[in-house]
Amino acid sequence: MSDNNEGFFGRLVAGLAKTRNRIAKEIDAIFSDASDINEDFYEELEELLIMADIGVHATSYIIERLREQVKENRIQEPSECKKLLLDSIKEQMNAGETAYDFENRKSVILVVGVNGVGKTTTIGKLASQLKQQNKRIMLVAADTFRAAAGEQLSEWASRAGVDIIKGHEGADPASVVYDAISAAKARNIDILICDTAGRLHNKKNLMEELKKINRIIDKEYQEAYRETLVVLDGTTGQNALNQAKEFMKVADISGIVLTKLDGTSKGGIAVAIQSEMGIPVKYIGVGETAEDLQKFDPNAFVDALLQNQERGKLC
Repeated sequence: MSDNNEGFFGRLVAGLAKTRNRIAKEIDAIFSDASDINEDFYEELEELLIMADIGVHATSYIIERLREQVKENRIQEPSECKKLLLDSIKEQMNAGETAYDFENRKSVILVVGVNGVGKTTTIGKLASQLKQQNKRIMLVAADTFRAAAGEQLSEWASRAGVDIIKGHEGADPASVVYDAISAAKARNIDILICDTAGRLHNKKNLMEELKKINRIIDKEYQEAYRETLVVLDGTTGQNALNQAKEFMKVADISGIVLTKLDGTSKGGIAVAIQSEMGIPVKYIGVGETAEDLQKFDPNAFVDALLQNQERGKLC
């Protein structure tokens, strides 16, 4: 693991401390103090996982999987179950081999998310990281109804050293995307990253806006690989899950970015969202710098959520 990833893991461990401190000792106590693997054992474990915001759906699956493995392996000691539990959670969080295909193709990334979740900042960080991979990146300020969005995105474009296409405030977002596609072709851009509006209180308008943008891309940039990311605020717990469900109604979401995991007591929501939505968490954020947005690593995340601060040492 690189120094940068080690540093990120340290920040992740620190960021998830509130969740870990809330449940880690209790989980450890169940595995070490229980005299038998019985219904009380499973019920206590289920309750603690739900308390960690892992969610009812994911928790039910994890407990059922644990029951199966205990039976298959004829395990009798509760202390032998913890690794099975952690491995089961990690399995659920795997994003799959094709999760980041957009990095190596001509791609358009649409980014949605309500105001305040860190959407524009996430786009800036992602642009910076892709630029470091020697990709030609262009940002598209298609959130034209929020005055500060274009300025904020311009600042990130300047910081990352990438191109940006903007429209005037209140302009038709699809027309901005149209202009950006023309510019992208002319400049041989690898990846277009579009900041789109996220006004969930008016889903009909948002749905029409996203449909129009997608029609433009279908017509003008058929060869582009399509990625749609929804940015969610990890501190909001179950509300983030509800937002993900709402955005799924209006957009073909292919991945989740979970921000603000530094200092939340609701870190388990990452497991709940992926389990319930069937959509992978692809990035997580734990701070303000470009390096504080990283590809999601299930092993590191579950270790930081449920294990001791020393890597590999159980709570």
